[in-house]
Amino acid sequence: MGLAILIIGLALFIANHMLITFREQRAALMTRLGRPLYHTLFGLMSIVSVALIVWGYAEYRATGWVQIWLPPPYMRHVTIGLMLIASLLIAAYVIPSHIKARVKYPALAATKTWAFAHLLANGDLGSIIMFGSLLVWSVYAFMTAKHRKDVVLPSAPVGWMNDIFVVVVGVAFFLALGYWFHPYVIGVPVLGE
Repeated sequence: MGLAILIIGLALFIANHMLITFREQRAALMTRLGRPLYHTLFGLMSIVSVALIVWGYAEYRATGWVQIWLPPPYMRHVTIGLMLIASLLIAAYVIPSHIKARVKYPALAATKTWAFAHLLANGDLGSIIMFGSLLVWSVYAFMTAKHRKDVVLPSAPVGWMNDIFVVVVGVAFFLALGYWFHPYVIGVPVLGE
């Protein structure tokens, strides 16, 4: 049951976010519905799909775990290192910086890094489906984003203070994920063992 809920949540999330890559259809839908209603529906669909993913994955972990392969123990360290990079990219997404200007699409780069990192450390069926599908979606979204003509790319601000702020916020986010979120919400400790 959990795996089915997880797959439904992933399908809804990816379908909802794939619409962004179909620029003409998205623009037509925005015109028909109006921007506020479009963004409201997009946000609601995102919340519902993420809730289904979380619920389905938790249910799967509790009742239907299927191990496909056992990752080598050192992959845990590789994953932690990649998660630091993903955390820095999330901070760069929020804060204008040279990092954001260089990466251009830091949220998609963070998603790719996060999904790839978790594929390395998890060899069970649910994780492979979840992280694998989100990795494929983020690679596709990144490739299509590079060809868009209607997106204004971020530019670097004057000075480097924001880049320092990106690093500080990214490291703080990484530590919060590792010391609080992952052990208490996910149930898997990753730092400080």
